Amino acid sequence: MKAVWLETGKEITAEELNAQGIVTMKLSTDPATYQGPLDKVMKEQGYVTQDEVNMSPALPNYEAMCAKFEIEHYHPGDEVRFTLAGGGIWEIRSLDDKWMKVEVGAADFISVPDGRYHRFYLTDEKYIKCVRLFKDNNGWVQVYRKEVEAATAKEE
Repeated sequence: MKAVWLETGKEITAEELNAQGIVTMKLSTDPATYQGPLDKVMKEQGYVTQDEVNMSPALPNYEAMCAKFEIEHYHPGDEVRFTLAGGGIWEIRSLDDKWMKVEVGAADFISVPDGRYHRFYLTDEKYIKCVRLFKDNNGWVQVYRKEVEAATAKEE
């Protein structure tokens, strides 16, 4: 995993990410080994279900899926991913509204807290296989920043 401030390119440490509410760790990608640590996280954080997802150009809706992830959004639940293969890039808003860039690859676990604006891109490999953890079925709802700002402007 590599994390930098998007504006300056300065490295972000795991401790700095943690202070931002972003949890990261390395786990083995061996299914016989990683499930125990994931079960522990699920129990400690209240996640009730997990699944596995593969994103690649072989998917019929691949382009549309990638396009919606690239738009700044948040989720009403934590976004928790453990990468088994491939890679992705998270651009996440810091608590003081600066962009952090976090690149994940095989063996990287990341949890982006609920309500935190972010964008997601695949690496040049254009493939990611990951385990997702959820507290409920609403965790995958996306709330786009431009829609929130438009609604707020209407209210004013």
